[in-house]
Amino acid sequence: MRIITGKARGLKLTVPKNMDVRPTADRVKESLFNIIGTKIIGAQVLDMFAGTGNLGLESWSRGAASVTFIDESRESLRLVQSNIVKCRAEADVKVIKGSAVSVIESLYRAGSRFEFAFCDPPYNKGWVQKVLAKLAEFPVISEGGYLIIEHSRHDEMGVLAPCFELVRQETYGETLLSFIRFAKT
Repeated sequence: MRIITGKARGLKLTVPKNMDVRPTADRVKESLFNIIGTKIIGAQVLDMFAGTGNLGLESWSRGAASVTFIDESRESLRLVQSNIVKCRAEADVKVIKGSAVSVIESLYRAGSRFEFAFCDPPYNKGWVQKVLAKLAEFPVISEGGYLIIEHSRHDEMGVLAPCFELVRQETYGETLLSFIRFAKT
């Protein structure tokens, strides 16, 4: 696993020793960032279920202004911290320990807003639906901003709240990338 392009291009990230964390495959990540393009430059980014920090650090490398990482696993947070140091991104990131679903409300109440939010939860565990419900209630995504969910093809999103518009989906084997735009209702 590596940073594909930008200021940390080619840097190999620390990966988990076991399969408790499922990092985004390089080809899926490359496709995701080709779709986003230059919109990431200067953006505030939220990386929920951060795992290794792969998506957030790729965003930072490509010019995101700041990245907030959320994960509740101590091992994942250790990997994220290690990779932040490797990238020398300490000045532009924030790491929060906790469940993404519970942290969303506190970020909202603190006035945090993000142009991009990545959600890459464990597959088929109901997290996608919980995150969507919490984001509809506490919209930390800026108007016109994007929520990008990496999930199993079998993990249904359910009926989206009126504030969300599914604008694109891409399939990579078992993995589905859903691009959802936020708009106030």
